[in-house]
Amino acid sequence: MAAHSDTDGRLGDEFFTPGTSSFTEFLGAHRPELLPTRRPFPDGVRAAADSLPHGTTVLALTYRDGVLVAGDRRATMGNLIAQRDLEKVHPADDHTAVAFAGTVGLAVDMVKLFQVELTHFEKMEGAPMTLNAKASRLSGMLRQNLGQAMQGLAVVPLLAGYDVTRDEGRRGRIFSFDVVGGTYEKAEFHAEGSGSPYARGALKKLYRPGMSRREAALAALQALWDAADDDSATGGPDLNRRIFPILSVITEDGFERLSEQETEQLTREMVEQRHSRPDGPNATP
Repeated sequence: MAAHSDTDGRLGDEFFTPGTSSFTEFLGAHRPELLPTRRPFPDGVRAAADSLPHGTTVLALTYRDGVLVAGDRRATMGNLIAQRDLEKVHPADDHTAVAFAGTVGLAVDMVKLFQVELTHFEKMEGAPMTLNAKASRLSGMLRQNLGQAMQGLAVVPLLAGYDVTRDEGRRGRIFSFDVVGGTYEKAEFHAEGSGSPYARGALKKLYRPGMSRREAALAALQALWDAADDDSATGGPDLNRRIFPILSVITEDGFERLSEQETEQLTREMVEQRHSRPDGPNATP
């Protein structure tokens, strides 16, 4: 952030005045023009639906060791593919991840601000936020973005984390949000984005408690395949370009993105299964 300073180059008084542990509130008080939630258009003006890249689909599901977060890689502008290798799943801190659907540029800026928000709080308070508090902070950012959402620039995040305060086996948690900041904790699994109805339908069929990491990853890949099969804005795995979905897990050991090699191996296994069963596997009894 470009800081206010005196003529001799020293930081301004605002940096030495005790105040909030929220970096977003600090920025809003002293440099509001740097917030990604500022309105880009005059009142009554909306962004054309096909003028900016939009990203879908993301999902999360709990499993035996924590929670898995996945996303396809496509961004679209109307009927055009704007990007084939978009990163939609990001670590927020050591035990939290945030994925997004919606307006790509705004979503990326919001994710970066959220990452700084969590780091700033921990440095100021000497302890990390609780997972509930993280969900509340992200909800507040969405409320600040309401003006842009009403102008057609909506961001719909998905928050997942490993909660060390919960009992063993219940530490993976998932939160969804609406465009006005409403927060909803989801049990077991959830998906967001234009392909989410199909992804949730697949997970409803394939999910079962106590899945291994491998089983959870394959279920996520199957769900993203179903989403891409019915939603043109969701991209399936691109075997020729070797572009595969993002798979990340959050466990007691922290955030980990599955390697390209492991993701490719699981994806090719899933695609091979689809050759013999185009509609996907049946539900586990």
